[in-house]
Amino acid sequence: MAAGVPPDALGRRVSCGTDYGTVRYVGSVSQTTGIWLGVEWDDPQRGKHDGSYEGTQYFKCRHPKGGSFIRPNKANFGVDFLSAVKDRYGLNDKQDVQYGTGNTVVFGTKTVEFVGMDSVAEQQRQLNKLVDISVRECAVSHAGQEEEISRTCANMRHINLSKNLISSWETVIAIASQVQKLETLNVSENKMRFPSTSTFISSAFSNLKTLALNQTEITWTEVLLCAQGWPVLEELYLSSNNITVLERPDTVLQTLRLLDLSDNQLLDGNQLHLIAQLPRLEQLILRNTGISSIHFPDAGFGCKTKMFPSLKRLAINDNKISQWSSINELDKLPSLRALQCNNNPFMDTEKNPETLIQLIIAKISQLEVLNNCEILPAERRGAELDYRKIFGKDWLEAGGHWNPEKNKPSEEFLAAHPRYPALCLKYGAPEEGELKGQQPLTLKNQLLTLTIKCPEKPEQKPVEKKLPESMTIQKVKGLLYRLLKIPGSELKLSYESSKLEGKEVELDNDLKPLQFYSIESGDCVLVRW
Repeated sequence: MAAGVPPDALGRRVSCGTDYGTVRYVGSVSQTTGIWLGVEWDDPQRGKHDGSYEGTQYFKCRHPKGGSFIRPNKANFGVDFLSAVKDRYGLNDKQDVQYGTGNTVVFGTKTVEFVGMDSVAEQQRQLNKLVDISVRECAVSHAGQEEEISRTCANMRHINLSKNLISSWETVIAIASQVQKLETLNVSENKMRFPSTSTFISSAFSNLKTLALNQTEITWTEVLLCAQGWPVLEELYLSSNNITVLERPDTVLQTLRLLDLSDNQLLDGNQLHLIAQLPRLEQLILRNTGISSIHFPDAGFGCKTKMFPSLKRLAINDNKISQWSSINELDKLPSLRALQCNNNPFMDTEKNPETLIQLIIAKISQLEVLNNCEILPAERRGAELDYRKIFGKDWLEAGGHWNPEKNKPSEEFLAAHPRYPALCLKYGAPEEGELKGQQPLTLKNQLLTLTIKCPEKPEQKPVEKKLPESMTIQKVKGLLYRLLKIPGSELKLSYESSKLEGKEVELDNDLKPLQFYSIESGDCVLVRW
């Protein structure tokens, strides 16, 4: 092998300036002198050809112009882990440490400060203090001398190794096996080789809780093989890996609480059934995975699925979900509390964004957070009452009836509105008289006839006022200041429904309109200060 070219150069990751690639060929090229490296570049725009030159194919590329030849002295094959740590934290022997250096490093939310290192022993003490280490983009390619890391950095728990020159999972094991207390590891943006058959299970990750493998080209089959060595893993990040199909993880990943599969184009929504039995999974991130539907076939209308028993937080934003039936299905998840679902075609079916939110809230009974916004009790009540009223006519036409003996809504209606029977139990079934001539409550400027009472001034007679539904609470307060001649103090408004006796709902958001709280004509507004 030529000088400057490692004996294992073939398949190694290299950098050249700011570009990264993989060595696919080492040797001579016709009509030239000396040794060349044939490199397949991560960014095809850096390349010139497909690995062929003057009619001879020297190596193959996935992109027709993703490869080129460079001289070995232009390629950076990287450094060992400890050299990168010393260089990043100003602890290498090349620097003048006799008079001390001052250096502050931030990793995550923690700051590590080094001051006045005037001896090798002091360097060693400082290295031993390191708990959180980031050597991102430091050209790390190998572990270095055996046991050197464990002797030098005994207290490391969190390591960021992203965007380096790591070529294989074996290199990651070689580093991690020397870090006894390793809890968090980020090796994202390293295109590396993973074991394709079951190999010796290393104890290197026996304490690992969080692992990031984004943009590493790992497949789900390889994940399951490697996962045999992750006995207590809780968080696994696998975004942007071209994962298309999943397999059932029968004996691995049983401790997993968070799984991120975003930016992988899954074959279809049924792939989710294969990971649905992970017993502790609380958070599933499926952003931009190409799924167009979600279905839990083991549970009927109004029932809970046995799939994803612990799932509390689900992200399905930026997908192709076009039918409301998939949102209905989410109500079957027994533990779901938070949902992100922006940028899906089903959201284009409703022009009013507030109505859209109300529909989702009404369809998923246990939801507490929607698209990162907390759902207040009054907001849920308003959404459910609106839903009950808006689809009341459809319910009656489909065979619904306030009399339980005559109540036989069609299968088609229940498929479209599986929560409707539960809402009838909660608020009472709508009657024909109640629904006659009703417009959806989201329409503006429908007038409400309300009774205004002041519980703190019983001598003041109740006042009846007609107010538009679109009037904000702030404007209602301004009107009441003038109407009731109340001195300048903070008003507290609430209302009692004429249909739900004894229940008082606070009107606590000044920017919301009356219709947000589902106030109806005949209700009573209570004014306190």
